[in-house]
Amino acid sequence: MATEAYCVRCKTKREMANEKEVEIDAKGGKKRRAMQGACPVCQTKMMRFLPSA
Repeated sequence: MATEAYCVRCKTKREMANEKEVEIDAKGGKKRRAMQGACPVCQTKMMRFLPSA
């Protein structure tokens, strides 16, 4: 499942490499789903929030 996210170092949208789904803490003690991976060009960490449920 190739997810596209914005790379802040390259300043462009790219498909993430080594992506995995993670849960991060949000306001109010809630959890939020996200995809986390790396830019295939510069290896900067990338993240994209996913819709809940």
